[in-house]
Amino acid sequence: MTRCEFFTEEDRITGFSVSGHSGYAEAGSDIVCAAISAVVNMVECTINDVCGAKAKVRVKEADARITLTLPSSCDEEESVQAVLAGMLTYLCGLRDEYPDYIEVLEV
Repeated sequence: MTRCEFFTEEDRITGFSVSGHSGYAEAGSDIVCAAISAVVNMVECTINDVCGAKAKVRVKEADARITLTLPSSCDEEESVQAVLAGMLTYLCGLRDEYPDYIEVLEV
């Protein structure tokens, strides 16, 4: 199962961590894993490369984990929050469709 955790402080999403493999299908054929990987990559690129937020990204391949942490403030805060809210909404929809393979938590 893939675990997606969104970190919040008050009403602000401060980052996320995605870990594990969904186990929906064999590697290379797992549509749940592919959907999660695609949204994680798109969000990281949008936040850092498009919005210029300079979020810290850590990848631990041994744990199949990626963590993104926002700085305490960024110039494009409203846009960054909209992107993260969109990611959360997307992953919740995926969880509703494939509940045995993905969990989404706000911590």
